[in-house]
Amino acid sequence: MNPKLFTALQYLTPQHALSRAAGWLANTQIKSIKDPFTRWFVDKYGVNMQEAKETDCTAYRTFNDFFTRELKEGARPIITGEHSLACPADGAISQLGGIHNGRIFQAKGHDYSLLELVGGDPELAAQFNDGHFATIYLSPKDYHRVHMPVAGTLRNMTYVPGQLFSVNTVTAENVPRLFAHNERLVCVFDTVAGPMAMILVGAMIVAGIETIWAGQVTPHKRDVRSTNYLNTSPIHLKKGEEMGRFKLGSTVIMLFGADQVRWLDSLNAETPVRMGEHFGNLLAEKD
Repeated sequence: MNPKLFTALQYLTPQHALSRAAGWLANTQIKSIKDPFTRWFVDKYGVNMQEAKETDCTAYRTFNDFFTRELKEGARPIITGEHSLACPADGAISQLGGIHNGRIFQAKGHDYSLLELVGGDPELAAQFNDGHFATIYLSPKDYHRVHMPVAGTLRNMTYVPGQLFSVNTVTAENVPRLFAHNERLVCVFDTVAGPMAMILVGAMIVAGIETIWAGQVTPHKRDVRSTNYLNTSPIHLKKGEEMGRFKLGSTVIMLFGADQVRWLDSLNAETPVRMGEHFGNLLAEKD
């Protein structure tokens, strides 16, 4: 389909209604619906079921259970070394680089506001200005759990309402401020390299975003909602531990502060990546 037409149709589509319908399909336990659809999906997108803990795609209770499937032990080794950053997800790099003047590069001709991305909190945005970002797109065939690139203690989680545009390359090249437009979950951790944000971005027909501490995030109102975890029992996650998952595809964005990390020189836009691989290095440690 012509990219301009594909983009225009997304503006006209009832994005949230379509996503709710997709959510019903993804959660149905009716085998006459679930099983043929799951088999079609595996064949269509070339999903590698041999690396899954349960290799029979029809054995899962729902399509969502299949989509968020657990992998066999050892299928994704986590890079060792206290200064090494692990890739948080399977997928392909959309973009990565520096955050300059409060702007993040999206695609040729497009960038967007760091402040808007994190939900409008200027104090939070300031912690990442002049820092580094990496955006990873998870395609339909990928493993859809998101893991920690470095150990961290959860500080805050903010739900930011928004649209549900597709987050593929075509849309990123044609929808201005895409990742600051879409619904997203901003999770901020304290790490040895200062604050780190893991931002899980919703997309067209994504039926839900989950975290391991809050379950599926389903806000009752269409407004920004923030939860502080500093005054609760600490939620500390080790490098490589799961922190969240997508029920149907999407994108994760990592943010670090200035002079804290360096991405590997071998990584560029469209580079395929796998969870646990060496992604970059810490440059400094904080007490």
